[in-house]
Amino acid sequence: MLSQIFALPERDVWVVAGPSLVISLVIAEMFYKFHSFILEAVAMLATWWILATITRLILSLRKDTA
Repeated sequence: MLSQIFALPERDVWVVAGPSLVISLVIAEMFYKFHSFILEAVAMLATWWILATITRLILSLRKDTA
């Protein structure tokens, strides 16, 4: 995920990675109770990656239609 962040333009980091990180942290805190730090961390990172991918897809579709 970190290499993807460094590959993004600065605007995309603030628009895509930042909000998706915050949302994934909230989701992990509220719903992930695996009683294992490693499992919760991996699940949070997977959630972050999925949300960032979905956000990038939506933004690219909006750019294509605009």
